Amino acid sequence: MPVVPPPIHPQLTRRFNVRIPLRDGIALAADLVLPSERPAPAVVCRTPYGRGGERCTERADAFAKAGYAAVWVDVRGRGDSEGSFEPYRNDGLDGVDVIAWVAGQEWCDASVATYGSSYAGRIQWLTALHKPPALRAMIVLVTPADPFVENPTGVPGPMHIHWYRMTDGRAPQYTEAVDWMEVYGHRPLFELDEAAGFQSRLWREECNHQTLDGWWEPLRYQHRIAEVDLPVLHISGWYDDEEIATPANFAAMTAAGRGGQRLLMGPWGHQVNADRRLGELDFGHHALVDLDLIMTGFLDEAVRGRAPAEPAAPARVFLMGANQWLDLSAWPAQQMAERNWYLSSDGHANSSLGDGRLTEAPPPASAPVDEWLHDPNRPVPFITGASSAQIGGPDDYAAVETRADVLVYTGEALTEPLDVVGPVRLVVHVETSAADTDVTAKLLDLHPGGFAQRLCDGIVRLRYRGGQERALEVESGTVYEVEIAMWDTAHRFLPGHRIRLEVASSAHPKFAVNLGSGADETTATVGVVARNVLHHNAARPSRLVLAALPHA
Repeated sequence: MPVVPPPIHPQLTRRFNVRIPLRDGIALAADLVLPSERPAPAVVCRTPYGRGGERCTERADAFAKAGYAAVWVDVRGRGDSEGSFEPYRNDGLDGVDVIAWVAGQEWCDASVATYGSSYAGRIQWLTALHKPPALRAMIVLVTPADPFVENPTGVPGPMHIHWYRMTDGRAPQYTEAVDWMEVYGHRPLFELDEAAGFQSRLWREECNHQTLDGWWEPLRYQHRIAEVDLPVLHISGWYDDEEIATPANFAAMTAAGRGGQRLLMGPWGHQVNADRRLGELDFGHHALVDLDLIMTGFLDEAVRGRAPAEPAAPARVFLMGANQWLDLSAWPAQQMAERNWYLSSDGHANSSLGDGRLTEAPPPASAPVDEWLHDPNRPVPFITGASSAQIGGPDDYAAVETRADVLVYTGEALTEPLDVVGPVRLVVHVETSAADTDVTAKLLDLHPGGFAQRLCDGIVRLRYRGGQERALEVESGTVYEVEIAMWDTAHRFLPGHRIRLEVASSAHPKFAVNLGSGADETTATVGVVARNVLHHNAARPSRLVLAALPHA
C-alpha cells in the first residue's frame, strides 16, 4: 500500500531547524508551525524523542490550526540540538531560555504555554519552578513522579535499561534486536547495560544512588509544586505505568489554591487516547475523546481568557467497568468514603486455590498467619511486554495466582455495583526471616468467568519502610506494619464480580528482585530464600483500603 503524505495546510507557515540560543552558548534545534494570524500565543514542546516525527507534526498542526504558534524543540544533546544529554539536569533552565526566546519573536504575542508527555511532562514542571515571566499555562501528560515514588526500592527497575538504550546517543535507537526479558533477569543489576550490549554511564550512576540524596535533586519537583502558580491540564490513563504522579499533582495544586487546574484520566496506557482497547478489554465507544479540542479549549481559557460556553468539571475521569465518564469537583472525590476490606484466612491463603478471604467484618482476636517463601531465583512475574514504553495493563493474572508464593484474598461475589474511585492502599503486618524483603500488592477484579483483571498495584521494600532518605535495618522475626500505596483507579465492580488482592514479594521485571541478603542490590548476585509471614488479627488488622463512591 502506498504511503499517503500528510495533508498540506497552506494557511500554516513552517520553519525547520531554527536555532534557539541558550545562556551558555549551546543552540537547540526547533521546528515551527505558525498560524495565519500573527502575532499569536505560542505552545512549546521539548522532547528527547525527535521533534519532527509524524505524531509531533500532527500535534503541532492541531495547535497551529487553533491559532497557536507551535514550537517543537529537541532537548540538549538529542536530535539536532547541541550539547550533551544529561536526562532532566539541564532542562529546567533550558526551558526558561527557550520560553524567553519564543516570547520575544515577532510572531509571538509574548504569551507562552508548554505541552508534552512523559519526559516532556516532567521538564515542564522543572522549568515552571523557575517562574519564566512569559509562561501562562501547561498541558502535562503521563508525567513521571519524583524519584522513588513510582519505584520505592532504591534501585532502578530492570526495564529502565531499555529506556537508556532507546535514548543512547542522539537519535532514537532500534531496540527490537535485543532479548530484553533475558537482559532483565541478568545479575548483577549494575551490569544490565553490558548484558544489553552497550555501556551506559547514566544507568550506572543511577544504580549508585539508592537513597534520596542530593544527586536526585535536579529531577525533583513534587516537593516544591506549590511554588508553581499556573493553570495546568493534567492528563493520564489508569493503566499508564507512571499514573501515580498525575492525580497527585492535580490534588497538590488544588490544595495550594492554584486556579485553573483540570484533570483528565482515561482508560489508557502511557499512550493516552490511542485506542479504546487495552489487551483483552474493550472500554467502549466513549473511551476516546477529542483530545485536540480539550487541549485547545483549555488554552483558549487559560491563555487567551476566553470563557467557555460550558465550563469543564475540575476532574473528568473514566469509570472502567461502567465504561462511562464521571465529572468530579475534586480528586480524590469529595463524596468518597474509605472502606476497609480485612484480610482473613484459615492459614492457607497461598494461591487462588487457598482459603484467603476479604471481608468488611473486623478480624477476630486471634487468627492463624499466612506464610510464603520468596525465592529470588524464581520471582513472581509481572505481566508485561518487553518495552519500557508501556509496563503492564489490564492483564489476566489467573495463571500467576496458582503459585504458592502468591497470597490471594478474595471477597464474596457482589450483589450490587461497587464504584472504587480514588487512591488504593494496603496496610499489612509482616515479618521475614531474611535481612530484607519486598511486599507487593495488587488489586484485581475477578470476573465471573475467572478473568483476574489487574487494576493497580504497589510495593514496599522493608529497608525503606521509613522512606527513601535512608535504609533501615530489618530484624528477622520482627513484625512491621507497612502501608503500600497501590496508586489510583476508577473502576466499577459489577454484580457477580469479586474484589481480589494479591500479596507476594516480587513483581519481575517491573521491580528489581530483592535478593534478601541485605547486600547492595545492584552488585550482589546471590540471594537467600526468605520465609515471610503476614498477620491478620484484631491486634494486627491487615486491610485493603478502598475509596468507594456511593452508587446512584
